[in-house]
Amino acid sequence: MIPLWMYLLVAALLFCIGIYGVLARRNAVAILMSVELMLNAVNINLVAFWRYLAPQDMSGQAFAAFVFVIAAAEAAVGLAILLFVYRTKRSVIVEDVNLLRW
Repeated sequence: MIPLWMYLLVAALLFCIGIYGVLARRNAVAILMSVELMLNAVNINLVAFWRYLAPQDMSGQAFAAFVFVIAAAEAAVGLAILLFVYRTKRSVIVEDVNLLRW
């Protein structure tokens, strides 16, 4: 059986890669992918803690399913905004977008 700390280490590494991707990338698609990596790290933590702390309950799986729904909504809304920005500005570079400024 794999110990809990290994799952937590993998999730922490995945989350750190996601944070680096959000902070270091200029492309909006890469930033959205990095946010998805961070949400997957959260799901790994939820399922790992569920498995080791309360396997008789379904709370960990329910929270993971909720995070999947949030990730799908984030991807849909983010890509819709990104398509709108690309159609108007012809760029997906985050620094080039100033549509929300007055």
